Amino acid sequence: MADKTFPIGARRAGNDRLLLAVVFLAGIGTLGIEMVMPRMLAPFFGTSQPIWAVVIGMTLVYLAVGYRLGGVLADRRPDWRLLFQLIGWAGLSCAIIPFIARPILSVAQGALRNVAAGGFLAALIGVILLFAVPVTLMAMVGPFAIRLQLRQAEDVERAGRTAGTISALSTIGSIIGTFLTVLVLIPTIGVASTLFLFAGFLVVLSLIGLRDPRGLLLVATVALLAAAYQLNTGTIKAADCRNCRLIAEYESDYNYIQVAEQEVTYASGTVDRRRVLILNEGLALHSIYRLKYRETGDPLDLLTDGGPWDYFTVAPYLYPNTNPDDIRSLALLGAAAGSIAQQFLAIYGPDTVIDAVEIDRKISEVGRRYFDMADGTAQAPYFTTYNDDARYWLAQTDRQYDVIGMDAYHQPYIPFHLTTVEFFQEVKAKLTPRGVAVVNAGRPASGDDRLVNALASTMAAVFPQVYIIDTRFSNAIVIGVNQPVGDGVVNFIENAARIDIPALQLVMYWSLYEGRFGPLREFTPAMAQFQPFTDDHAPVEQLIDGLIFSEAGKIVQ
Repeated sequence: MADKTFPIGARRAGNDRLLLAVVFLAGIGTLGIEMVMPRMLAPFFGTSQPIWAVVIGMTLVYLAVGYRLGGVLADRRPDWRLLFQLIGWAGLSCAIIPFIARPILSVAQGALRNVAAGGFLAALIGVILLFAVPVTLMAMVGPFAIRLQLRQAEDVERAGRTAGTISALSTIGSIIGTFLTVLVLIPTIGVASTLFLFAGFLVVLSLIGLRDPRGLLLVATVALLAAAYQLNTGTIKAADCRNCRLIAEYESDYNYIQVAEQEVTYASGTVDRRRVLILNEGLALHSIYRLKYRETGDPLDLLTDGGPWDYFTVAPYLYPNTNPDDIRSLALLGAAAGSIAQQFLAIYGPDTVIDAVEIDRKISEVGRRYFDMADGTAQAPYFTTYNDDARYWLAQTDRQYDVIGMDAYHQPYIPFHLTTVEFFQEVKAKLTPRGVAVVNAGRPASGDDRLVNALASTMAAVFPQVYIIDTRFSNAIVIGVNQPVGDGVVNFIENAARIDIPALQLVMYWSLYEGRFGPLREFTPAMAQFQPFTDDHAPVEQLIDGLIFSEAGKIVQ
């Protein structure tokens, strides 16, 4: 009996080679589409570990469903043409995603923004709606290909080898698809164009297998969809802050980046314009630059009216008899667009050594273009930016610093390896004898102190004394001193009385008398509510999820 699963007249060996090639190429497409998921979710829900858990978990669900459906369908209709039709439909469904992604994700974000674990649940819904069809269809290719190769009785004797070969080829294709998407396509052409490229790739693959000129209609459809999307593309999303006007947006290897101009009235009554840096889901401002500073050059005009950036400059004054001339160097882990570094330069002078670490090179470029970040210029010859992972960079440097500041904590989640005893031991080793470690710790508007307490408890296991400054925002600044300072609050008050730099005087006054949740205070071991975090056990995500649930419960009540 003639084999009807393949085109009439085709040789089996040639068809087998084509089938294996299809499996390999489908593997590229499957993981390529998966790697687009987190980048599409980032502007709405961030890039935290729970979001990655959604992406990976739902992909595995789609793969499991696709494997099952593919096997059942292949047993019922082991037809070569049906396999390529599935690939064609996967490509077409992929081309539709850019059109429906923004409204679906916006609605999901808005509906669940203030609900318990809202980002996680909204991302889950978004992924289910957007990527279920193409990934499930692509998962059907593997079992379908195995069934087509086992089309004669004698083939059963090599079923294991056949299944192993197809699985291996699919996996190798998936590896290539992963790195090609992340390292080449998204940085070069962006998320939407990457999806259209994969859509066209899958449709063309389908056309080759079907050998039907009518399949050109699918290719033309994808091309028209891509062209229509490019003609109607606006911003990915509006800047999510009050009185903000979006002036630029970028997609980098790590983040969705927005730059906005904002008109703001400070608590002091001052009204001016400032530039703000917004990352990913927009839960926080990561840098602020007041444009008035361009005109005045006055350090006071760099202050953000009590935002967390303002307090890094005053941390060393917990030591007795500290003068501005004693502060000569800063290592900043998580530089963003340069707010803290610019304040240090303005207050302590251009000869200050500043080594700023920002893992995202694009953010550094944005800082230079929109925030007047002066690294490497004649105005700041000792200000250098390193685009690297903060902990890795710290381990490699052989310098010691008067201040090591840590502001690498993307809201709402924190990279766990920057919260542990081992990390703070590395920080302490790179401090000068009178150095300080300064951490910007987030806190919900209600004042729930659990995250602040956990970080302070961990730092207290490394530093002889730990102090907390509550900012005029919700944030807390946690400071570890490299050697005992006695009564740091008294030292701070005495130093404040002697210093004649207005910007420092103002921030020290805020620290002592206008903290949102209290004045400058020492954190003692008796106040610790958590065991110190370690590289082996740092349940940061669990802690923050607890904060999210608590805040959501208050909203519901």
